[in-house]
Amino acid sequence: MSAMASSTAPGVSAAHGVFVGAPVVGAGGVPGAGRVLPTRAELAAVLPWPGLRRGSTVAVHGSVSLLFALLAEATASGSWAAVVGLAGISLVAAAETGVELARLAVVPRPGGDPVGVVAALLDGVDLVVVGGARRIADSDARRLSARARNRGSVLLPFGPWAGAEVQLRCADASWRGIGQGHGYLRERAVTVHAGGRGAASRPRSCRLLLPGSGGALGVPEDESARPRLRSVAGD
Repeated sequence: MSAMASSTAPGVSAAHGVFVGAPVVGAGGVPGAGRVLPTRAELAAVLPWPGLRRGSTVAVHGSVSLLFALLAEATASGSWAAVVGLAGISLVAAAETGVELARLAVVPRPGGDPVGVVAALLDGVDLVVVGGARRIADSDARRLSARARNRGSVLLPFGPWAGAEVQLRCADASWRGIGQGHGYLRERAVTVHAGGRGAASRPRSCRLLLPGSGGALGVPEDESARPRLRSVAGD
């Protein structure tokens, strides 16, 4: 079982600029302003809270675009984020989605102790994305979720995670932009399904553009102005 270090994580680099260790910042970048970090309204509609609740674990399955969309509003509002164990992610795509790269730390290869690296980041970063979730033992996953609760950080594992409160998945993807056999793929419409336990036990879903025109999250033109919630069978 991996030990959880509380010191600064080795090998942490910023997307641009230098990451030293960020203080915990409240919602909207104002210390003490609340226990929820902001998200786009389109995503808040499928979450059990009006944003990303501090101390929560939200597992994202199969969509890096959805991960970026969850980070965008919080980092733009002053919060710090870190991405661990997702080698090869596109920072260009992250920026197009709205992620503030100056507040994004990237650890593509956390070495032999990924649990220790994640634990150290949870001590000082508002949102921590964890790639390679299948390689994290369930016991370690639960300890990391407990650490996130104690530190007031948001843990965002990419893949299955023991004890996650919310599970987010994308389905029914369809690309748009190709005309009569020519043109460019401009946007992808997906259905985001949310389920989980506790406050997230009622399944929800909405139709979104991930990515939308220009890379940012959007709502399909043929959908209502506000995402329509509807129950889905299963998770």
